[in-house]
Amino acid sequence: MTGFKNFILRGNLVELAVAFIMATAFAAVVTAFTAIVLDLVGKAGGSSDFSNYTPGGVHVGVFITAVITFLIIAAVVYYLVVTPYTKAKERFFPDEPEGAPADVALLEEIRDLLARQGGSSTTL
Repeated sequence: MTGFKNFILRGNLVELAVAFIMATAFAAVVTAFTAIVLDLVGKAGGSSDFSNYTPGGVHVGVFITAVITFLIIAAVVYYLVVTPYTKAKERFFPDEPEGAPADVALLEEIRDLLARQGGSSTTL
């Protein structure tokens, strides 16, 4: 029972559940926004659903509708999620300047110690 309790109360599981719930809610918002944009495209072009478009007998309308929907969803996700997240991350968690790796820093420390002892002759 303790193992199950630890599994349920682990932070990653709770964070994953919250992310799933938020993603589901956000998907509904994006779907509604996509429908609005497709309706606007329909007003400009005559139809918001290109499924019946068949130039030369080739059914490309479904593909065109899917591409337009994909581009709208990608734009919404990029401008409403990725860009603000990146800016907030840079603001609140700035990248630390890269220092020397630990082994290089240790070797530099040894070099500096040896340089300071340069004049003394100690034999082991």
